Amino acid sequence: MSQPQRRAVLNLYKTLLHLGREWPQGYDLFKKRLHKVFVRNSEETDPNKIDLMIKHGQFVVKEIEALYKLKKYRAMKRRYYDDS
Repeated sequence: MSQPQRRAVLNLYKTLLHLGREWPQGYDLFKKRLHKVFVRNSEETDPNKIDLMIKHGQFVVKEIEALYKLKKYRAMKRRYYDDS
């Protein structure tokens, strides 16, 4: 793995760990699953496949952020526009 790819993987891991703090099922479960996925793919040496996995990880980051924003939006909507 080249140095830029290694840096990208580490940044992705740190970003996902940070996002996992608000995970609904708990941070410990998120951290355990995240670690398992990264360890499972740690032996990969093909640069193209590593790039694909990094891109997939960045997609997952965007999806998690979208879910958190939706959760916050729904909470604010309930708080300010309660129909009852």
